Amino acid sequence: MKIDIDKLTKAELIDLNNRIVARLRFLNHMLAHSQMLEFKIGDRVSFQPEGSPIMVGMLTRYNKKTVTVITDSGERWNVSPSLLRKAEPFKTADARDPKIIPLHQRK
Repeated sequence: MKIDIDKLTKAELIDLNNRIVARLRFLNHMLAHSQMLEFKIGDRVSFQPEGSPIMVGMLTRYNKKTVTVITDSGERWNVSPSLLRKAEPFKTADARDPKIIPLHQRK
């Protein structure tokens, strides 16, 4: 469908512009949402901020256009899902979580 914008009035051009902007925002929102669905809360992810080394952390929250990642160093970043990559699971020397203390069972 072709639209001859030369024949549109100023009001019609403004309306058309508003509808185009709204549609583009919707498409960008849907793209960000679909990229978010590739990850779930608790996933280990990595990303590289411009001019910085690769950051690795855990995805902790979905926002409207971004996700929140808490890095291994404790920093909080809001990152576009398009910049995220899955990272290797966190491993300690003995493959146990350092925050979990094993308790002995009574017999």
